[in-house]
Amino acid sequence: MKLIFGLGNFDKKYQNTRHNLGQQILQSYCQQNSIDLKNKLNFSARVGESSKNFFAHSLGYMNNSGTPLAKIASYYKISPKNILVIHDDLDLPIGEWRLQFDRSSAGHNGIKSIVDSLNTQAFYRLRIGIGHPRNSDNPQIPPEDYVLLPFNADEKILVDQTIKDILPEITKIIQTFRS
Repeated sequence: MKLIFGLGNFDKKYQNTRHNLGQQILQSYCQQNSIDLKNKLNFSARVGESSKNFFAHSLGYMNNSGTPLAKIASYYKISPKNILVIHDDLDLPIGEWRLQFDRSSAGHNGIKSIVDSLNTQAFYRLRIGIGHPRNSDNPQIPPEDYVLLPFNADEKILVDQTIKDILPEITKIIQTFRS
């Protein structure tokens, strides 16, 4: 069994922000693959299942993502090496992504929460580039404010193409998880 978890803030006001890109990608993947995400209040998450793979995102805030992820993993007995977390990344330009395993949080508080809750960083991370404010039209904006902004029209075109390109890659990634 595997767990694919998309990071984001559940509050509607954050729905189209950079910080919600992981959750947006997870929802797009589930929609494309007819996976129904249902509220599971015992996990504080929305969870769907397909072929013994579980797909989920928190019903709370990004920085507390570790608790629902750990509850789901514990309940379904999913080891960290069979977890894929999809999340935004300031250090990658828009349109770029990287798959990594057993890496630090690199300052991402949602990832830090997961590392703390699992007591390990030995899980997969699919880092999706959202760009950094220093490379934007407004380089003075603090990163913690930048991640809560929506993409501009040109960036949105790149993001939409990235989502389209990455959805089949997620299936490949799931198939290559360590047993």
